[in-house]
Amino acid sequence: MNIQGGNITLKGEIIAPGDKSISHRAIMLGAISEGETIIHNFLFSEDCINTINIFKDMGVNIKVDNKIIKVRGVGLNGLKKPTKDLYVGNSGTTIRLVSGILSGQKFPTKISGDNSIERRPMKRIIEPLSMIGANIKSTDGNYPPLNILPSNELNGIKYKQNISSAQVKSSIMFLSLYAKGITKIIEPYRSRDHTERMMKYFGVDIVQKDNIISINSKIKPLAKEVIIPGDISSVSFFIVGALILKDSHIIIRNVGYNITRRGIIDVLNAMGANIKIFNCRNENNEEIVDMEVKYSKLNGIEIKGDIIPRLIDEIPIIAVAASCAEGKTVIKNASELKVKESNRIFSTVQNLSSMGINIEETDDGMIINGSNNFLAANVKSYSDHRIVMSMIIAVLKAKGTSNIDNINSIKTSYPDFFKTLNKLIDFNEFK
Repeated sequence: MNIQGGNITLKGEIIAPGDKSISHRAIMLGAISEGETIIHNFLFSEDCINTINIFKDMGVNIKVDNKIIKVRGVGLNGLKKPTKDLYVGNSGTTIRLVSGILSGQKFPTKISGDNSIERRPMKRIIEPLSMIGANIKSTDGNYPPLNILPSNELNGIKYKQNISSAQVKSSIMFLSLYAKGITKIIEPYRSRDHTERMMKYFGVDIVQKDNIISINSKIKPLAKEVIIPGDISSVSFFIVGALILKDSHIIIRNVGYNITRRGIIDVLNAMGANIKIFNCRNENNEEIVDMEVKYSKLNGIEIKGDIIPRLIDEIPIIAVAASCAEGKTVIKNASELKVKESNRIFSTVQNLSSMGINIEETDDGMIINGSNNFLAANVKSYSDHRIVMSMIIAVLKAKGTSNIDNINSIKTSYPDFFKTLNKLIDFNEFK
């Protein structure tokens, strides 16, 4: 795809799409709850649709009625053996979280995805799930496909994570619903807590104090009506776009503002961003806000420590913002980026370097010397949706024609990305 950048301004008002992480969890928890779960503002992306199809394959009645999803829950033990292998596509969230549920079933399953998924490490979930009693076989003990066999006995454990990961934590939490006794998870830093909030909303006995989560399996989940907040990760591209593209001024409605997800706003504010938060409200244990974002002069900062789990998915677009900032930005403690859809440290550094940005890869992050001087370039997607969308914003800053080799991965998380961008700029510049 060719993009003509330079002299681009973003103006207007948009509505944030449904949150991908919460959409996944609403289907999963609704499927194993008792009663009918009704879901509003669901994200109809490829990843989330794959989650729907997996539970349909296991006998769950899921219907879409005028964009409202109705999930007829079968309870913890009502899933049926699928007649084929379960397929997650490109969704790491799906394979890791659903593996927790599958490990509690009385029938065997095989679950895998596309080529990217088959290169993503699963030892991080296999080890704690096995400690509970799960029986999981994998390629080299680490990679999909995963063959999950019934277990003789499942018991609660106390598990201390070395690296904060919402996917690993959530996988353990789902299996804990099938285990005897209490399961405790200890995080080094607090990661996104949508699973905790939703399980509590569905009536599960879950207690969170500091970085310790305790789940008692005695109380089973009951169906609820769920309103999905807007996805802050998806609108982060437009937030940064408005900050770095001269004279931009946008309003974004319905943005999820969960404290474990809004690290990007904390970072951008520390860099000097003009972001105003208003119209704050709460829906099913999740905070929602509206945002006003204006073009701003940014300054480089250091980003490290306990804020990293709260913005891990947004680091590529934060790197784009840092490339426009005055001074040096240092990102540390982000080695988790190496095992995403691509190695996002490498992917980000390679692409921004090709645009003339002074950026250096480190073992656990990157060092960016801001210049605000982007060059048109040939950009690689690395088949990674967040890399693609981040680099689209970057090349809008560059004068001249840039090329992005493959944009198909955007469909996995934000199928309306270009439609939304079209509301904010003149797409006649695109060829």
